[in-house]
Amino acid sequence: MGNADYAYPSGMNVESVHRVAIPPPQPFFKSLKYSMKETFFPDDPFRKFKNQPASKRFMLGLQYFFPIFEWAPKYTLHFLKSDLISGITIASLAIPQGISYAKLANLPPILGLYSSFTPPLIYAMMGSSRDLAVGTVAVGSLLMASMLGRVVNFNENPKLFLHLAFTATFFAGVLQASLGLFRLGFIVDFVSHATIVGFMGGAATVVCLQQLKSILGLEHFTHEADLVSVMRSVFSQTHEWRWESAVLGCCFIFFLLVTRYFSKRQPKFFWVSAMAPLTSVILGSLLVYVTHAEKHGVQVIGNLKKGLNPPSATDLVFVSPYMGTAIKTGFVTGIIALAEGIAVGRSFAMFKNYHIDGNKEMIAIGTMNIFGSFTSCYLTTGPFSRSAVNYNAGCKTAASNIVMAIAVMLTLLFLTPLFHFTPLVVLSAIIVSAMLGLIDYQAAIHLWKIDKFDFLVCFTAYVGVVFGSVEIGLVIAVAVSLLRVLLFIARPRTFLLGNIPNSAVYRNVEQYPNANHIPGILILEIDAPIYFANASYLRERITRWIDEEEDRIKATEQTSLQYVIMDMTAVANIDTSGISMLEECKKTVDRRGLQLALVNPGSEVMKKLNKSKFLDELGQKWIYLTVEEAVGACNFMLHSYKPNPMKDESEGWNNA
Repeated sequence: MGNADYAYPSGMNVESVHRVAIPPPQPFFKSLKYSMKETFFPDDPFRKFKNQPASKRFMLGLQYFFPIFEWAPKYTLHFLKSDLISGITIASLAIPQGISYAKLANLPPILGLYSSFTPPLIYAMMGSSRDLAVGTVAVGSLLMASMLGRVVNFNENPKLFLHLAFTATFFAGVLQASLGLFRLGFIVDFVSHATIVGFMGGAATVVCLQQLKSILGLEHFTHEADLVSVMRSVFSQTHEWRWESAVLGCCFIFFLLVTRYFSKRQPKFFWVSAMAPLTSVILGSLLVYVTHAEKHGVQVIGNLKKGLNPPSATDLVFVSPYMGTAIKTGFVTGIIALAEGIAVGRSFAMFKNYHIDGNKEMIAIGTMNIFGSFTSCYLTTGPFSRSAVNYNAGCKTAASNIVMAIAVMLTLLFLTPLFHFTPLVVLSAIIVSAMLGLIDYQAAIHLWKIDKFDFLVCFTAYVGVVFGSVEIGLVIAVAVSLLRVLLFIARPRTFLLGNIPNSAVYRNVEQYPNANHIPGILILEIDAPIYFANASYLRERITRWIDEEEDRIKATEQTSLQYVIMDMTAVANIDTSGISMLEECKKTVDRRGLQLALVNPGSEVMKKLNKSKFLDELGQKWIYLTVEEAVGACNFMLHSYKPNPMKDESEGWNNA
């Protein structure tokens, strides 16, 4: 049976029920210290340093910043064999991808190889992921080309454009390392999964559209990245299209997609898809060399100089007006690179059941970009495609990045002349095949089924990138995501509770239509902390609940409303505006001749209600541990005492 007929046992009165305790006062600085610790150190990184001698603490600190000192002493020949195979496999993918993405960033192709040499070595020493394979990424390359290209034309002033790319990479690294050192990794969490799905899909679409220049063999092409500009540029030059280049490009795209499909269906043949880009480069170069296709409109890379990364620390630009552009570009690309790298690292760590430290990853990625900017590298992170190959190849430690770096080093020292005849259309085919995998339409469909608002965030990000620009799409998506956060805060949910038949349980009547209303009692649940941002809304919503309940009672001619119970179990905290809201609600309830009761306020809420004297105004007897006790007490008084005379008097005044 329900609690509508609840009565206290004989010998027990309403004063003997359990009361909500007021926690002992805590010093302000102790509470502040706890809040700061939970904000910046939720993973408790200092736990393993406790009760350790100084030498052990030094070694643990060294291992924290350089995890290589943790796994290197345990390294075995079996690990070496696995990492050697993985490293060579990802090198075969990194070399053509590096050259392709450098072209996408409007940078010399050799920079793609430079960026696959130094950063992986840094990450192997400092990274905590065993599976992340470091290198350049298409989205970061496109962002850098787009943002820097608005200030400096890479065709007219390639040297300044190159130096700005190094400077932007430096600032990206500084931002990333700073976020890790100051434990500010939670900032990246504001970029939601829906935002990333839409942004990545839009960026991949834009990247594919940009490749029409090489696939169609066009010499002049728009610098804009939006769909309308690209289509206008393509179809206004139909007389310039080269069928030879188009046929070659379509054939290689088909080849790369088929190999990927085969590797997905047969995971043990992962190496087929991994080797396909390098195979395409070799076949394309041989074809051009044999047929002299460069004389028939097929554009080639040209000369790539031999040698390892030249120093570039003195090339960084710290003067106006270019420094501002470099900082802006670095910060935007740095955040995107962090979001991708950490998400990829965590995904593969989950598959292998180990943990990676997000802040440690930020320090590692930031440090490798800082050092990269000093050694002629541009933005790098952990791309999904390369990391997936590394994972499938059976890597055991971050040493696979070292093997990849050595393979790239040998290429830089001895093999760069072999890329002279590599057709640009093959590089475009490699980019297109990689980008098609980033258009995750299945994730978008899933968002539509689960949460329409998340789908809206995803869709706005995609449309903003495709029809506006990469920056516009990102800003729109983040703005919509923040709007949702503000809506959650400013418009929290409140629920009307009813009693589940034959139980002492009270639940939301919308979710449980069979839940019974308790005659004379209105039970509300507030589902969020009460802050200045939502206090006014909650006051108005509670008043509306009371009005609606009184209207319902009049329509059904039930017992008049006497008590308002507010379940505050989900109210984790409250500020002074929230306390003022409760005081106003009490005055409103009093004016109507009703009685307010609170259920299970949390420790922080109780402390503040006690200090504000609200508990004295309300009375301790009107604060209960459970909804069941509150309803029982109210029912006991409903059946034991006459209706509140203030209620009758107020109704008399209203009727007059």
